[in-house]
Amino acid sequence: MLTGIKRFFEENFLVSEPSEADKEHALQLATTALLVEMMRMDDHFHDAEQAALLETVKSKFSLSQQETEALIELASAELKESTDYYQFTSLINQHFEYSQKLEIIDALWMVAFADNELDMDEEYLVRKISELIYVSHPDFIASKLKIRPE
Repeated sequence: MLTGIKRFFEENFLVSEPSEADKEHALQLATTALLVEMMRMDDHFHDAEQAALLETVKSKFSLSQQETEALIELASAELKESTDYYQFTSLINQHFEYSQKLEIIDALWMVAFADNELDMDEEYLVRKISELIYVSHPDFIASKLKIRPE
């Protein structure tokens, strides 16, 4: 996993501290992979969900359009090779503060609600990820209520 991340970011960025950069890039990849999985969860690829994914990744990590698309492509490839979410959630648990974890839950809800429909599989995924990254149930609900369209 780190080889692909390192190669991607070496091609797109000048890295002065590879170990810190690799950690940051792995976190970006882990977060993006969970967002890509959310987009795929209901087996319908809505343009609104894809746009929400692109905008969320681009703004969260301050990337260009090209960098965002490359990161999403890399995250999609990592998802195909993964057997579960542990490789992604363990990185998040090791390196993210609770407030950053809440931002991930918010972002997952944004992608889930982008098509103005919440599929039960989408809600299941947000619940599962929130449990895996130790976000409390009240915060999970608060995030849903905050992001949900009126």
